[in-house]
Amino acid sequence: MKKLILSAIIVLGSLSSYASIEAAPAQTKTVVSAQAEYTEVSADAVPAAVKTALQTAYPGAKLDKAFVNEKKEYKLEISVGDQKATVFSDVNGNWLKI
Repeated sequence: MKKLILSAIIVLGSLSSYASIEAAPAQTKTVVSAQAEYTEVSADAVPAAVKTALQTAYPGAKLDKAFVNEKKEYKLEISVGDQKATVFSDVNGNWLKI
């Protein structure tokens, strides 16, 4: 008789654990940032501060193409020897991490 009561308690106790309220999944927020649109400009339109920063950081670098966005951030396609790279700078010649 004790075994029957004990097994009934165990069965009822295990059923009640499945009847508990399930926690709602945490809401996730998705942030999508659109890449800024850059328009191509001539190498002469690039500010002197950006050109100076480019020559300081990458001696002997050749500016192949330059692009600018509404925030006056510059996307510079450069080549140093046989290597090509794209770097980003603000109007004051500070490098940006994108």
